[in-house]
Amino acid sequence: MNLKIFTDGGSRGNPGNAGIGVVVYQVEDETDFNDIFNFKTKYEFSGFIGTATNNEAEYKALLKAIEWLSSNSEGVKSVDFYLDSKLVVEQINKNWKIKEERLKKFAVEIWTNVSKFNFDIKFIHVRREKNKEADKLVNQALDAHQP
Repeated sequence: MNLKIFTDGGSRGNPGNAGIGVVVYQVEDETDFNDIFNFKTKYEFSGFIGTATNNEAEYKALLKAIEWLSSNSEGVKSVDFYLDSKLVVEQINKNWKIKEERLKKFAVEIWTNVSKFNFDIKFIHVRREKNKEADKLVNQALDAHQP
């Protein structure tokens, strides 16, 4: 089983009210990126996380997806995570330094959790328009918690 997982986090105020979104698709081997969205959604999550920065929300969305994956990894051969946060992708791939201590804690937690999986995992940056479903879930969470 191959999974394509889209995550997004956002904050209105930075820091401000923050939400996260996760969408998981189960796809066939060698599925083209543009065909991912033709597959049925296996899991989705929309959640309000309180006050956070955009970057914190992006990391928390990825952590939520990994938490779900921990309980749903049987039979998984590969996972591609898609995020529209270039910062998080580059930091998780260890291409960019993590200067902020609170973000470093999130990254360490992610690295620790993904090291337990016995399948191929990639973290891939996509443009915001390719991450519409996860973004929609973030906005649902934020709209539901308007003051």
